[in-house]
Amino acid sequence: MTAARIGSPKGYRGVGMEGMVATWYARNTGRDLRRFKETAREVAARVAPGARILEVAPGPGYLAIELAGRGYKVTALDISETFVQIARQNAAAAGVAVDVRQGNASEMPFADESFDFIVCTAAFKNFSDPGGALREMHRVLRPGGQASIQDLRKDATRDEIDAEVQAMHLSPLNALVTRWTFRTVLMKRAYTRETIERLARASCFSRHEILPSGIAFELRLAKAA
Repeated sequence: MTAARIGSPKGYRGVGMEGMVATWYARNTGRDLRRFKETAREVAARVAPGARILEVAPGPGYLAIELAGRGYKVTALDISETFVQIARQNAAAAGVAVDVRQGNASEMPFADESFDFIVCTAAFKNFSDPGGALREMHRVLRPGGQASIQDLRKDATRDEIDAEVQAMHLSPLNALVTRWTFRTVLMKRAYTRETIERLARASCFSRHEILPSGIAFELRLAKAA
C-alpha cells in the first residue's frame, strides 16, 4: 500500500513526517506517556471491551499500544513510512498486537463497516483533505460506531501553549524547538471552532459535539445505528 494513489494529491499539509523528523518526534513524545494513557482511559470508558478500534495517524503508536494493552483489537493507519516502521517496532517491544498499515486517511484500505470506534489525535489539522478523511471514517465505521478527533485549538493562547510544552518535560533545546513549531507551524494549520463545525455538519455523521480540552478540542462524531 502506497501513501497515496499515483496522480492524487499528497495526503498531508506541509513537510511529511519522515526520516530524522519523525524519529525526533517519536523520541520526544515518548518521554512522557501520561497523555496517551489518559486518552486510552477516556476511550475505554466509551468503548465496549474487545471492540475493534482504528487509530488514524498514530505516529509512533503510543496510544495504539495503550489501547491494545487494554484488550482492544487495534489497527493503526499512518501515511508516514517511517512512523509505520517505528510503530511496528514499538508495538513488538511492548508485546502487544497492533495491525499497523501505511495509507492515506482520505483513501483508507479497509472494507466498509470494519471498526467500532475511531480515534485521531494531533493530526487532523495536517490532512490535505479533511472532508475526505471524515467521509472515510464514516464509511469504515459500523452502524452506531463513534469517532473522536482531538487536535489543537486555533484560539489557544501563547501562555497556554507554553504551559503545555513545559508539562512535556523536554530538554531546554527540545522545548525551544517544540514551542517554535507550535507557534510558527501548527497554529497556522489549526482549525477554528467554526471551521470544525462546518466540516462536521457537511459530513455523513448523524451527530457531532465539539468539546474544548486545554489547548485542544475534541470533535465527537456518531454514525447512525
